[in-house]
Amino acid sequence: MGLGKWITGAIGWALGGPIGALIGYSLGALFEGSSQQEGGFASNGYNEQRNSFMVSLLVLSAAIMKADGKVMRSELDFVKGFIRNNFGDGAVPQALKVLQDLLKKDIDLPQVCAQIKTYMDVSQRLQLIHYLIGIAQADSHVSSAELDMLKRIAVYLGISQQESDSLFAMYGNKLEDAYKVLEVSPDATDEEIKKAYKKMALKHHPDRVESLGADVKKAAEEKFKAVAFAYETIKKERGFN
Repeated sequence: MGLGKWITGAIGWALGGPIGALIGYSLGALFEGSSQQEGGFASNGYNEQRNSFMVSLLVLSAAIMKADGKVMRSELDFVKGFIRNNFGDGAVPQALKVLQDLLKKDIDLPQVCAQIKTYMDVSQRLQLIHYLIGIAQADSHVSSAELDMLKRIAVYLGISQQESDSLFAMYGNKLEDAYKVLEVSPDATDEEIKKAYKKMALKHHPDRVESLGADVKKAAEEKFKAVAFAYETIKKERGFN
C-alpha cells in the first residue's frame, strides 16, 4: 500500500490542519514502520478515531512536557507506559519518534485545540485532559507553568473550569476533593449530591469513549471509578444511603 494512502486510511481527520502540519515527516515514518510490524497503529475504519486520538494526545503531551522548560524522565515513562498499556508494544517506538520531533517544535495550541474540538466530543476531550494531568503529576509535582498550560488547553478544548477542577480533584483524597469531583458545593443537599453523582457517572461513563477502542475505554474507567469513590466518600461523611 502506498504511504499516502496508508496514512489517509489510518489517521483520518488528524492528517490535515495544524496537527498534520506539525507532525510532518515523523508521521510518515511512524506509519511506514507500523506497516512492517504487528502492534502499533493499524489502517482500517475501526482504528481511525483511535489513531487520531493518539496523535492528538501526543501533540498535547509535548506541550505539557515542555511547559516548565524541562522534560523529565518520569514524564517520558508515563507516556511510554500509557502507550504500551493501551496501544501495544509495537506502538511505543513509533509514538516516541513522533513525540521527540514534537518536543523540538513550537505548538500553536489554539489552532491545534480548535481542530481537536471540531472532531472530538466532550467525553473524548475530557479523557485527553485527564491523561495530560497524569503526565504533569508524573514527577509528584505540578509546576505553576504546567498548571497554567493545562488550564489553557482545557479552555481551548471547550472544557469549563468546573469540569477541569473536577478532573484535577480526581487525583486528591480529601473530602473537599470529593465535592469538586462531583462538581457540587459542600453546602449541597443530600438529594443534590445524589443527582450530581448520577450526572457525573453518565458524563464519565467509559462507554462514551468506546469508539476509540477497548484500550482507551479501559483507561477511562479511572475517571468513572474516581466519581464513584468521591460519592462514597461524601455518603460516608454525611451518613446517608
